[in-house]
Amino acid sequence: MKLKLTGMAERLGMSYWLLPALCVAAAIGISFAVQELDARLPQDRHAWYLFRGGPEGARSVLSAVSSSMMTFAGLVFSVTILVLQQASNQFSPRVLRTFLRDRQSQLSLGIFVSTFVYALLALRSIRGTSEGIERHVPSLSVWLAVVLAVLCVATFIFYIHHVAQSIRAVVILSRIRDETCLCLERMYPEGVGEDTEDSHAERPEGHPSLLVTYPGSSGVLVTVDQERLFACAREAGVTVALVPLVGDFIPHGSMLFEVWGEASELDVEALLESLNIGPERTLQQDTAFGFRQLVDIAERALSPGTNDPTTAIQAIDQLHDLLRRLVGRRFPSAARKDEEGTLRLICPRPDWSSYVRLAVDEVRKYGEGSFQVAQRLRFLLEDLLRVAPIFRRDELERQLSLLEASVERAFPDEREAAMAHRANPQGHGPH
Repeated sequence: MKLKLTGMAERLGMSYWLLPALCVAAAIGISFAVQELDARLPQDRHAWYLFRGGPEGARSVLSAVSSSMMTFAGLVFSVTILVLQQASNQFSPRVLRTFLRDRQSQLSLGIFVSTFVYALLALRSIRGTSEGIERHVPSLSVWLAVVLAVLCVATFIFYIHHVAQSIRAVVILSRIRDETCLCLERMYPEGVGEDTEDSHAERPEGHPSLLVTYPGSSGVLVTVDQERLFACAREAGVTVALVPLVGDFIPHGSMLFEVWGEASELDVEALLESLNIGPERTLQQDTAFGFRQLVDIAERALSPGTNDPTTAIQAIDQLHDLLRRLVGRRFPSAARKDEEGTLRLICPRPDWSSYVRLAVDEVRKYGEGSFQVAQRLRFLLEDLLRVAPIFRRDELERQLSLLEASVERAFPDEREAAMAHRANPQGHGPH
């Protein structure tokens, strides 16, 4: 149930229709409430907040408001589609989820659509003509429609400003970094102790007594309920090992679990329900997906068709920040034991070396021959070496030696090679 709720929350968070739908529902409620107030107001009453025209004038105002709101809504939709297309082509298709979660764009569309619905509902309450005896003009409703129209104009100006800001590289990269930091805090909340080393889970000896395969349609492992898996293994008195990592693609029939011990009382259905398989990777438990997005943007910027190394440096800046946060975190052990010290669950996660390789390997390869990339990566590695615990220095030193070899290959001239070997936080700059 917990995984279903978190999955539903993730889908609703990425749904572009939810907030506009709530705005429309609010507009319907406000419309009926204001019409009830209008029914109690005398038709001959005059106040600054009441519409003073006749039925025909009220119809004209509401018709103009409703038609202009549909124009605004269509324009917002068109601009949003263009922004999504540009972001996908210029940065990475993986960043589209960031735009789909953009509450400001959703709220702007919701205000336009809800104003349109409000004006339509107000139109139906107008009765009679300007010369008729029995007539009803919803004066307060018409006045409020004019106020909403002014609000829509202000919203449109804000939306244009917001869209212009949202497609900037630094804004997109910062959003990805912020989402990844939230995931990092959830998955690695504790700091490293002075004498703590990264633990490595040892698998039980012998062959598994039971292999559990995936019976459903293919997808990506999005989340894992480790508490439920541990409870199932402890109740059955067995050891359960999850085979894939969070973020791995799971084809039909692939291996999910290996079980050691007498598995006759093991609830296999509960094991399967402890996994959430979705269509794509998310940042619920998959910290590496945030690194993947930043690396993709750096690679796209370094491609010959784009040739934008400065954007790649901005992506490396965010990767540096994330690695700086991770280097001082405790990586939870993949193995969990019960109160008696018996191994019950093995749930693998990426280790420190995996994150470093993910952040550096491809960027170094695609940026080979770039002064900016070489100098910025060297600064990243040397900075991490200054703060990394001893047991996390090996991969950093390995990456530094690979970077030096890459520079020697890309810059045969000794003077250029010496320049590329310099560490620089700006890439190639005044340092």
